[in-house]
Amino acid sequence: MKRLVSVFSVILLMFGYSAWAAEPSRLTIAAAADLKFAMEEIARAFRKEHPEATLDLVTGSSGRFYEQIVQAAPFDLFFSADVKFPQQLKEQRLTASEVRLYARGRIVLWSARMNAADMKLSDLAKPDITKIAIANPKHAPYGMRAEEALKKAGLWPKVEKKLVFGENVAQTAQFAETGAAEVGIIALSLAESPMLKPKGGYSLIPENLHSPLDQGYVILRRAEDNSSAKAFADFVSGEAGRTIFRRYGFVLPVESSSSQ
Repeated sequence: MKRLVSVFSVILLMFGYSAWAAEPSRLTIAAAADLKFAMEEIARAFRKEHPEATLDLVTGSSGRFYEQIVQAAPFDLFFSADVKFPQQLKEQRLTASEVRLYARGRIVLWSARMNAADMKLSDLAKPDITKIAIANPKHAPYGMRAEEALKKAGLWPKVEKKLVFGENVAQTAQFAETGAAEVGIIALSLAESPMLKPKGGYSLIPENLHSPLDQGYVILRRAEDNSSAKAFADFVSGEAGRTIFRRYGFVLPVESSSSQ
């Protein structure tokens, strides 16, 4: 069963002091926050086929993970919500594989307090909406796309003072779920998750308002000789992984790898 990473363990990971040196059957995976539920399901399915493997899954902001990996954080695989981050790692010779696309994400308006299913982006300017949660666009891809959409729609000056920033898109969803914000711009994959789907509705934000959320992953240099890392990468790109991604609303790439 997947190891639950303790707060102490996460601190060790961030500073590169992991006592879990590169064991062939142990993987430490950094995954974008929009993958929280999908990746947990994938990890369970993988573990059934590979009972010898131990998976340590850490979710968070793709931009933050990129910074930590550059500083030698001990991750074996990196699943980013924006393919540019693993591509930049490859350019810096910090990877052990090609960058592979695994999905395209979507952003949505989601609310537990309002009928978001009938909501349009322009509704965010209405006075009865006082708090809007988005992920921090400085380092979170879903926040970057939310900012792009609001600016392209001409809404940024009207809503900027209403914005509440989450560290990542999962925390952003939490703000909307708990009522800290009336509405959140979050990942479709989270809106379709078993945690949020029963609690609120959503409406898709048109893709022509922002650049694509092409998401990619890579095996990192630390796992160059880790057979479990390659097995997990192949599992994610295989039918089992693709089926799970599809269930969470991800659009699957036609090709499994990006050109480098």
